[in-house]
Amino acid sequence: MLTPGSAAPEMVLQDTTGHTVRLSDHVGRHAVLLYFMRSTTCPVCNRHVRDLAADADRFTAAGVQVLVAVPEDRGTAAAWKAKRNTPFPVLTALDGTPHELVGLSRKVFGSMQQSGSILVDTHGTVRHAHGSTLPTAAYDKKGVAAAIESLHTPA
Repeated sequence: MLTPGSAAPEMVLQDTTGHTVRLSDHVGRHAVLLYFMRSTTCPVCNRHVRDLAADADRFTAAGVQVLVAVPEDRGTAAAWKAKRNTPFPVLTALDGTPHELVGLSRKVFGSMQQSGSILVDTHGTVRHAHGSTLPTAAYDKKGVAAAIESLHTPA
């Protein structure tokens, strides 16, 4: 898992329409909060995305773009985004899963996909990194809020 203060890795992902999304495209423009869902069928992860959506105005006001990364293929991600009316871009990996790019692996004999979040500032520095095998602990709302508050201070 990434650590706060480290440089964010270059991530090349794909949104549900097939467009390439690079984390580096956001550097210098705005901070990015990436939430990594365990799966689109995880009810707890879906609740976390609803919580993120409820706070969308707060993220926008703070200059933070929220992106949701899912381990499934683009078709599954697009259907999930449409069904849930998710207001954020939903991303998949071109190869493997987006989770692997930040160190969120499969635990417990390879059956449990870890989920979590990272916040990357406008300079490309990781300000928050949190991962969990249990989906109930995947969204560290207080940690994310503190990291967003810290965006106004040097890393």
